[in-house]
Amino acid sequence: MLKSISEFIIPAIMFLIPVYGLTKHVKIYEVFLDGAKEGINTIVKIFPALLAMLVAVGVLRASGTLDIFARWISPLTAKIGMPSDVVPLALIRPLSGSGALGIATELIKSHGPDSFTAKLASVMYGSTETTFYVLAVYFGSVGVKKMRHSIVAGIAADIAAILSSVFYSRLFF
Repeated sequence: MLKSISEFIIPAIMFLIPVYGLTKHVKIYEVFLDGAKEGINTIVKIFPALLAMLVAVGVLRASGTLDIFARWISPLTAKIGMPSDVVPLALIRPLSGSGALGIATELIKSHGPDSFTAKLASVMYGSTETTFYVLAVYFGSVGVKKMRHSIVAGIAADIAAILSSVFYSRLFF
């Protein structure tokens, strides 16, 4: 029953929108074209920031800079109970969701899905946010240039989420 409803609902919406527009005397095709133009303008606005961020993440991963930094701060992370293998995930997650997913997948494959490292990586991935990606894309699309307080708040939230994920993973796993 639910499957047949879900197969029917999208075509029904696609049919009802123009019918509703016709009843309201809206020029449907012109409105559609205006919306498409606005969407393309948004893509053009956010593309440079998105490209810069993706290139930066790729350079950090490919150059081994993340691994070097992870080893450098491993004495500090060891004191809070965070394995050094998870540090690259904590560093890349505020920048890129797909980059962080790649790191989490590698951790799960290399340590096994039932290992503490894999469970911590999963909790950390789900608890943190792609702060800089969100700031670049969403703030960039609406033209917000003064975002220093948002950056500080986002980083503070990410640090709290990372520390909480370590604490609760240690507590429950």
